[in-house]
Amino acid sequence: MQYWLFKTEPHCFGIEDLKKAKNQTTSWDGVRNYQARNFMKAMKCGDLGFFYHSGKNPEIIGVVEIVKEAYPDHFAWDMFNEHFDAKSTPEKPLWFMVDVKLAEEFKEPLSRKRLSAELALADMELMKKGSRLSVQPVSKEHFDYIMKIALHK
Repeated sequence: MQYWLFKTEPHCFGIEDLKKAKNQTTSWDGVRNYQARNFMKAMKCGDLGFFYHSGKNPEIIGVVEIVKEAYPDHFAWDMFNEHFDAKSTPEKPLWFMVDVKLAEEFKEPLSRKRLSAELALADMELMKKGSRLSVQPVSKEHFDYIMKIALHK
């Protein structure tokens, strides 16, 4: 099993939106960074990821499970969609998405400030200065450590 972190702006698509989605499941589309795309292509069903609200009050708010592995992001082909990319075609897709399902919402979100106080998380990708990837890997050790904090709050 692998572990991930998915960043989203809560006003664009937050955990409340995921909770309202059919079966609390949605496609994670619109990723337009090659490294983040490659991470999504490496995801397998059953992998887990943190649901992270970025923006003004960054925080990990819950956990999602990968329920469908990477497939072409068809929104890249829709010229009326904000994620349109003329270089991507159905024959040669550039962008991919996965489907995620809400696995758990934390009773109390874990703020980035709170997480940055944990020395055990100092080398986590999220904590690195300038880390801006919207999809990033999380080590099993970091995932387990954060879950321990979340469950003991």
